[in-house]
Amino acid sequence: MTTVISLQNVSVVREGKSILGPLTWDMQEGQRWVILGANGAGKSTLFHVISTQIHPSKGRAIVLGMELGKSDVFELRPRIGLTTNNLIDLIPYSERVLDVVITASYAILGRWNEDYDLWDESRAISLLTTLGVRSLGERLFGSLSEGEKKRVLIARALMSNPELLLLDEPAAGLDLGGREDLLKRFDLLATDPLAPATVIVTHHIEEIPLGTTHALLLKHGEVVASGPIEEVIINEFLSQAYGISVSVHQDGGRYFAKAK
Repeated sequence: MTTVISLQNVSVVREGKSILGPLTWDMQEGQRWVILGANGAGKSTLFHVISTQIHPSKGRAIVLGMELGKSDVFELRPRIGLTTNNLIDLIPYSERVLDVVITASYAILGRWNEDYDLWDESRAISLLTTLGVRSLGERLFGSLSEGEKKRVLIARALMSNPELLLLDEPAAGLDLGGREDLLKRFDLLATDPLAPATVIVTHHIEEIPLGTTHALLLKHGEVVASGPIEEVIINEFLSQAYGISVSVHQDGGRYFAKAK
């Protein structure tokens, strides 16, 4: 089995303080992970490392076989599909939704004079269809709702057929209907044998989509538990990670929690 991510004693230090690690974690091809933890747990910092936005202060971080600090990240980044809330603010208001997706082929934001073939357009339309927003293809990106924008960005992240898909709080800020619709779309992606290895970062276990195979729980930048999801999302580890007594239950394969 191919290793997609390998972190070996990774730490990130800022102003003399460790905000992540030391952390050791491996992710294999075909796995779908969720990273969970309270505010300040280190989720965003870890996300920035595995998305090659920052390098670790100590330790080795290897993503798709390339070690950060010893490889050209500009060769690595096109192999990673990425969506974050910050990306929404970088896309021009007047950009056509179909172009938001298509331009991922060139790893750019904003269409200029690039030439795209029919395959590019067909793939973009197919991805918008999978995410339930095909009808929005001719709309301006800035006119979309929050949930619509997030689904378009996930389509964009998949456009280049990435080997690794990284989603930072994809359901944050959505109402109940928007969240549940998005999770159903994730369920479809999870059952696709050609879908890339996926990492989702979230605060809430009810946002874990069906098909998620593994979980990583963080607290104060360190690992509380890591492994198959059914072994990690349990009362003991969640209570430790969130600092309160938590009761976990499943319903239809989804996880839910409440304070005891």
